[in-house]
Amino acid sequence: MSQWWGHQIYADFGGGDAGTVAVVSWAVIVIGAITLHELGHGWAALWEGDNTPREYGRMTANPIVHMGTMSLLMFAIIGIAWGLMPVRPDRFRHGNAGRALVAFAGPAVNLILFLLFATCYGLLLRSGATGDFASNLKIFLTLGGLLNGALLLFNLLPLPPLDGWCILESLLRQIAWRPRSGITKALQPPAAGLLELSRHPNAPMASLFVLFALFWTGGFGWFFAASVQATHWWARLIAG
Repeated sequence: MSQWWGHQIYADFGGGDAGTVAVVSWAVIVIGAITLHELGHGWAALWEGDNTPREYGRMTANPIVHMGTMSLLMFAIIGIAWGLMPVRPDRFRHGNAGRALVAFAGPAVNLILFLLFATCYGLLLRSGATGDFASNLKIFLTLGGLLNGALLLFNLLPLPPLDGWCILESLLRQIAWRPRSGITKALQPPAAGLLELSRHPNAPMASLFVLFALFWTGGFGWFFAASVQATHWWARLIAG
C-alpha cells in the first residue's frame, strides 16, 4: 500500500465530485455495515436467551460502541475496521445450534444489505435516470452492494475469530461430542483433532498472520472482485 486508501478510491472513480462521493460513501457504508452486522449478532443472541448485549449497552446504533476508538482510527488511517458484540454462548437455549445461529446472524445482515443495495441499483438502472444525482446515487448503491458482499464473504472465512470459524466450530463440536452412525461417526476423530488444534496457544497468532498476509498481499481483492460481479449481475437481473 503506497498511498492512503481514500486517495486510491478517489482516483479509481476519476477524482472530482465522483471521487469525493465514492470516498464518503465508502466510509459511511463500511461503518454502517459493521454496526448493523454486530447488531445482527446481538439480536440473535437475545433471541437465543442471552441478554448480554443488552446488559453491556450494545443494542444501539452508535458505531463507536460497536467498533471502538481504535477500530475507527485504524479505518481512517489504513482502511481496516472491525466490531465486537459480547455474548455468552453458555446462555444460548439451543447450544451448538445457537452458537452457529448467532455467528451467522452478522453475515446474514450483510447479505440482506447486499440484496437491498443491489436491488435499488437495478431499479435505478431500470428507471433510466440521468444527471448528477443519479450518477452519485449509482456510486453509492454500487459500493453498498460491493462492500456488503465483500464483508459477507470475508466474515465467512473459517479462521478464528471470524464468524465462519464460529459456525464451523459449532459443527465440529456437534460431530466430535455427539457422533451418530455413518459419516458423522467417521468424521469424529478429525473433528476432535481440529478442535484440539484450534486450542493451541499459537492458533490465534497463526490466524492473525493469515489475515494480515491476505490484506498486505492483496488477497482480499478476490472478495471485492466476486462481490462486484455479484452486484452487477443482480442489478442487471432486476433491471431486466
